[in-house]
Amino acid sequence: MKFGIDRLLADPSLRQPLEGKRVALVAHPASVTEDLVHSLDALIAAGVNVTSAFGPQHGLKGDKQDNMVETADEIDPTYNIPVFSLYGEVRRPTAAMMDTADVFLFDLQDLGCRIYTFVTTLLYLLEAAAGSGKEVWVLDRPNPAGRPVEGTLLVPGQESFVGAGPMPMRHGLTMGEMGHWFIAHFGLDVPYRVIAMEGWEPEGPGFGWPESRIWINPSPNAASLNMARAYAGTVMLEGATLSEGRGTTRPLEVLFGAPDLNAREVRAEMERIAPEWLTGCALRECWFTPTFHKHAGELCSGLMIHAEGKFYDHHTFRPWRLQALAFKAIRNLHPDYPIWRDFPYEYEFERLAIDVINGGPALREWVDNPDARPADLEDLTAANEAAWQETVRPFLLY
Repeated sequence: MKFGIDRLLADPSLRQPLEGKRVALVAHPASVTEDLVHSLDALIAAGVNVTSAFGPQHGLKGDKQDNMVETADEIDPTYNIPVFSLYGEVRRPTAAMMDTADVFLFDLQDLGCRIYTFVTTLLYLLEAAAGSGKEVWVLDRPNPAGRPVEGTLLVPGQESFVGAGPMPMRHGLTMGEMGHWFIAHFGLDVPYRVIAMEGWEPEGPGFGWPESRIWINPSPNAASLNMARAYAGTVMLEGATLSEGRGTTRPLEVLFGAPDLNAREVRAEMERIAPEWLTGCALRECWFTPTFHKHAGELCSGLMIHAEGKFYDHHTFRPWRLQALAFKAIRNLHPDYPIWRDFPYEYEFERLAIDVINGGPALREWVDNPDARPADLEDLTAANEAAWQETVRPFLLY
């Protein structure tokens, strides 16, 4: 199969509209060809007139470790073109940045989750290009989490850099498809093109991530396909006092870690509350001592998720519900446990981080309500998920 960048490089007719145009590239470390050549190098070698580049959160080089760690603008030392940061002084491209090119190629590997900020960066680029005549092309890449949809829709008024619009946590789209939905939903006037993948089968081997392609971190803590599959759940730990495994070699692949919790007890309570929510993966008790971030230097008891190998069932694994269940089990066992982290999150200073992450308070309220049952959360999400799938059906390209 071929990703969008590979098709663009292989087919001169696809590149022909770029002739005589100034071209910008939005990229990160996973923006590589099938031969592992970075897209910036490959496009310039193919004769494309690249006049600027843009890096999203974590930077073009992917060297910034954590949230709210900014990247500065710079000049590329090899090509002597400006590299603009879309996670520095600004999140939205400025008019001066947009003036550096006529066509903007967006080549970011996504994780299929609303909170992964590359989704919002695409929206901001489309909005900046709207009405200006600037073109936006998405060089499409797989959604490694595949087509399943999960979670509550973002509530109007809860938009943020980790909540671009009323979509569920696990959205099931590629970035090319998402761009089509953004344009329709927000009524944007943008010349838009998707260089679609060839041979991507979201229900084929790999269930989203083709077995023929190696995994490259699109951000520092997106270290494996297992992480990408679990992320729509484990990312909620960023709004909790519990460790998500940052500061270890397997970040965002654990349901929780804490020095004052017993993982075996938490798992038993999860199995008592909603055993059907634990299907599609294996959970393994583990111990780890983060070298930095939450609970640094402390021995933590936790549960590791294995959504891989013989343990993985693509159609029953629901990471958002699984993470919600872990929170609920901890709340049941320890009613006064300070689960929710109160700190600025992605430049949102008023709302609790867990509510920013979920696009509203519904998940937190379900966890904290002692009378709330699994069926209550299922009822809340089922209609949202069905509505989203119906809404985006016209935009599916594969």
